[in-house]
Amino acid sequence: MSKPKILITRAWPKQVEDDLAGRYEVTRNTSDVPMTVAELQQALRDHDAVCPTVSDRITAEVLSVRPLRTKILGNFGVGFNHIDLEAARAAGVTVSNTPEVLTDCTADTAMTVMLMIARRAGEGERHVRTKAWTGWRPTHMMGTKVTGKTLGLIGFGRIARAMAHKAHHGFDMRILFNDPFPPPAEVSAALGATALPTVEDVLRQADFVALHCPGGKDTYHLMNAERLRLMKPGAFLINTARGDVVDEAALIEALRAGAIAGAGLDVFEREPQVSEALLGMENVVLLPHLGSATTETRVAMGMRVAQNLDLFFSGQPLRDKVV
Repeated sequence: MSKPKILITRAWPKQVEDDLAGRYEVTRNTSDVPMTVAELQQALRDHDAVCPTVSDRITAEVLSVRPLRTKILGNFGVGFNHIDLEAARAAGVTVSNTPEVLTDCTADTAMTVMLMIARRAGEGERHVRTKAWTGWRPTHMMGTKVTGKTLGLIGFGRIARAMAHKAHHGFDMRILFNDPFPPPAEVSAALGATALPTVEDVLRQADFVALHCPGGKDTYHLMNAERLRLMKPGAFLINTARGDVVDEAALIEALRAGAIAGAGLDVFEREPQVSEALLGMENVVLLPHLGSATTETRVAMGMRVAQNLDLFFSGQPLRDKVV
C-alpha cells in the first residue's frame, strides 16, 4: 500500500521532517518562501495532506480547485484565521491545529516585549550599538516600572493565562481581563485575575494592555482609534496575537499624538511589511513574529501536526480537530 502524500509548505525543524518522511511521501518547499495561489492549488490537487503555516492563506479560491485530492490541512500553529474554515468544511477538508505546545513560549515573548518597551531596552541597545552612549547619568533613558503595575488582558485563553501567571507571581502585577468565555472563578483567583464586563473596562484601568484574542472577522481592528483613546496616556499596548487585531494606522496616530506611551509588537497587519512610521519610532519594540520561536516549541508543534496526520490516516478521531 502506497504512503499518503503530504506537502509541507515551509521548512520545518529537521527532526520533524525526518520523522514524517519515515511514514509519508513528503514534499518539502525547499525555497522556504510563501507559496503562490497557483502553487497551493496544485498542492491540493497532488497531495493527500497539505500542512500550511500562518504565512499561507488557504482561501476559498485556493480550496475551490478541482480535482481536490487533499483531505486534511495539518496546520502548523494554533491560530487558523489564515484558513477559510467554511470553504474547507464545504469542500470536505478536515483542519487541525497545534494548541497547548506553544503556550509558554508565546507568553514568554509577550513578557519580553512588555519588559523591553517599559524599560526602553530596544532603544537602549541601539544607543550602545551606534556608540551614542556617553556613560551613566541619573536621568538617562528612564523607563517605566513593571513590578506592581496593572496588566490588562484582552482574551484569557491558555497563552493569556500563562502570561498572567508570570506577571502576577513573578512581577506582582494586578491582572484584569475580558473574555467572552471566562474560566472558572478558581482559575482566575489562582492567577490574581479579575474579570471585567467589557474590553473598554480593561483599557481604562490597565498600565499594560496585552492582546491574546484570536484573529478573524470578529476581532478585526478590535483595537481601533476609539479604543486606543480609552487607554491611559502612560499605558503600553502589547500584541503577540494577530496583526489585524490592531488598526495599525490608528495605532501610529495614537503613538504620534502621545495618546499612549508605546507599543510592543510581534505581529503586524500586513506581515512581513512593517509601516515605515513604526520603523522610525523609538517608543515601539518590533519583533519578527517570534512568539513560538524556540527549538523546543517548533519541534513540538511539528510533532503535534504529525500526530494529527497519523490519527487521520488511521481512521481515528483527531486530537486537535478544528473542522
